[in-house]
Amino acid sequence: MATAVHRNGSLTPVSLQAFVLVGFGGGAETQALLFAVFLVLYMVTVLGNLTMIVVITLDARLHSPMYFFLKNLSFVDFCYSSVIAPKAMANFYSSKVIGVAGCAAQLFFFSFLGTSEALLLAVMAYDRFMAICSPLHYPVTMSSTVCACLVLAAYFGGCLNSIVETSLTFQLPFCGSNHIDHFFCDVPPLLQIACANTSVNELVMFAICGFILMGATLVILISYGYITVTILSMHSGSRRHKVFSTCGSHLTAVSLFYGTGIAIYGQPGGLASKEQGKVVSIFYTLVIPLLNPLIYSLRNKDVKDALERLRQRQRQKHAAI
Repeated sequence: MATAVHRNGSLTPVSLQAFVLVGFGGGAETQALLFAVFLVLYMVTVLGNLTMIVVITLDARLHSPMYFFLKNLSFVDFCYSSVIAPKAMANFYSSKVIGVAGCAAQLFFFSFLGTSEALLLAVMAYDRFMAICSPLHYPVTMSSTVCACLVLAAYFGGCLNSIVETSLTFQLPFCGSNHIDHFFCDVPPLLQIACANTSVNELVMFAICGFILMGATLVILISYGYITVTILSMHSGSRRHKVFSTCGSHLTAVSLFYGTGIAIYGQPGGLASKEQGKVVSIFYTLVIPLLNPLIYSLRNKDVKDALERLRQRQRQKHAAI
């Protein structure tokens, strides 16, 4: 809902049909360059995450809780970037208009997938804690049922947050301009064009995002605190190196995702510069989903071995043909 301002200063509600995603400034050459950058990032993201999903699904040796969570992380990353990148690329060469329903849907899925990823990373830290600190009880405590429940809980938390954020945002009246100074629909730029007091929305966003980020961070810190103590007490150098390798991959993914999330949503007002916010948004909507499969495949011997086995199977099939 928007409002029309009359000459006498009165406001009359009018129906808002669409928003305009301002995106990035610059001429045709700049837009072409950005399109190419987005296209390359998105293609590598899709290829990397789908490869991880296929490898983990097909290789029986990777059918363990850790790789079950990693497969779900790859699925979320694939969907996460797909919610943003195709529309952003279309906007470089076609109309920047997005309908109100389309904007609400994009915000919903963006919030849902982003929150789910934050919770999944915390679940993965808990999984590593159980595997390293309590290996004898690990098969029972992290059974397939428990793993499925933990993943569903992460998705449920993401869905709950996205429902609250989307409903609160689109209950606001929008007026003056329907131009969103961003390349996708997100809560902060939408609040900037609302013609009502947004303090409640900002408080709710800060509280929910702060609770999710800080709660998940606390789980991760406690888990890795116990893991560190356990690693230091290990006598086997090879086992210690394997544990460090696995945990290092996860900690790298956590640092990248949580660092950008806290920069955007974990503080009142977020980033001061709109352009800076857009650049950071590119990082966590496209670059991080691209890096996650690379981080886990390049630093994980099991995944590299599974990729090699998959290549050998493909070669054997082609040779048989």
